[in-house]
Amino acid sequence: MMGYVEAPRAWGLTRGMARAVGLDLVSAVTEGWLSRTELGCLVETCEACDQSARCTAWLAVTLRTEALPPYCRNAAALGALQP
Repeated sequence: MMGYVEAPRAWGLTRGMARAVGLDLVSAVTEGWLSRTELGCLVETCEACDQSARCTAWLAVTLRTEALPPYCRNAAALGALQP
């Protein structure tokens, strides 16, 4: 099981945002097209953001989308990973 025990909320939000645009970050790492370091940077970016309440509310009503909200600091990086 991959996770970030030191930043569980940021890990959950990062995974949730990725899922919303059709990405599975755990598979991306295990399949080798995203490094563990790159994933860690995504989680750190999320952890440093002050919009977690907005992200939580957005994820509560969004199952699938083409693009993440503009306030997501990982929107560009996750968008670049989309197939």
